[in-house]
Amino acid sequence: MIFERIAPEQHDTLDGVPEPSETPLLIGHSQAAGMLTAAYRAGKLPHALIFSGPIGIGKATLAFHLAHHLLKHPDFAQAPESIATPDPASSLFRQIATGAHPGVLHLTRPPNDKTKSFKTVVTVDEIRKVNRFLSLTSHDGSYRVVIVDPADDMNANAANALLKNLEEPPARTLFILIVHAPGSLLPTIRSRCQVVRLTPLDADDLMAVLETTEPALPDDPAARAALVERAGGSARNAILLTQYGGLEIASTLDALVTGRKSDVGGAFRLAEAVAGRDQAIQFDIFNRRALDLLSDAASQAALAGDLLRAKTLSDTWHEALDAISETDTYNLDKKQHALTMIDRLNSAMRM
Repeated sequence: MIFERIAPEQHDTLDGVPEPSETPLLIGHSQAAGMLTAAYRAGKLPHALIFSGPIGIGKATLAFHLAHHLLKHPDFAQAPESIATPDPASSLFRQIATGAHPGVLHLTRPPNDKTKSFKTVVTVDEIRKVNRFLSLTSHDGSYRVVIVDPADDMNANAANALLKNLEEPPARTLFILIVHAPGSLLPTIRSRCQVVRLTPLDADDLMAVLETTEPALPDDPAARAALVERAGGSARNAILLTQYGGLEIASTLDALVTGRKSDVGGAFRLAEAVAGRDQAIQFDIFNRRALDLLSDAASQAALAGDLLRAKTLSDTWHEALDAISETDTYNLDKKQHALTMIDRLNSAMRM
């Protein structure tokens, strides 16, 4: 079956992989879904929710499935106990997926006309769309759902604008904030939302998600086990690892920074492999692995009681994060960034 994309392209769209709004199956998170549908049936659904958890585990998919459930069953007292499974052939599913349904507003990073890509933040202009959306008459008296995905990416002005919307929301309005790192949100925003913590997918659920994607999973049990371990319960991570050379990028970077001798040639080959014009996803994989290496090493040093090393690694993590942001914001040379990142890792990890 050939996948047909009907959702608008996002900043993190992967070729051949459905967007959360067009994903008909919700795999995992049954406990959270049951809690939310029970609250809705009882007329006690909060006006604002934070779906918190690692990237790529299905937070946004759950958000769109909940929106579909509310719109399909506008009379909460008559709503079923289990969350409704969307029918991909239905007009409701297709309207939500295409962004055309008047009851759902999906806010994310907007396009950047200058770079022909996407902006690095959710801007205040995006959040200002909420006022107009809420001023319109509710579609057939049912809920209006605002999904901010991810809320981590809001800049300060956007966060403050959203806070005003959260302070006095209209009746039958639901805000769902998709959050990878809850500490990144304003405390005043967190205090106005009920947090729903979603956990990484277990091995069976992860495999169930990957069975729906191309290419096919490796047949070798050892290869599957390695994929599950490296993916950390994130379907997105697993897809990046299998389809975009993520396993090779991560293992090559690991070898470069843990080897006894510096491998200048290897560093140049890796930098060239992740810095090409059409290698944006590979470049992101490289940067994420670099941050993970520093984070893991800092945690290990802290657990071992080596607080000086832990602080040095933590400081290097922040420097690396700033470098990634600056490279993205100012469109700096990606190959040079990758080479500098490898040097930074070598210096910090071998101290």
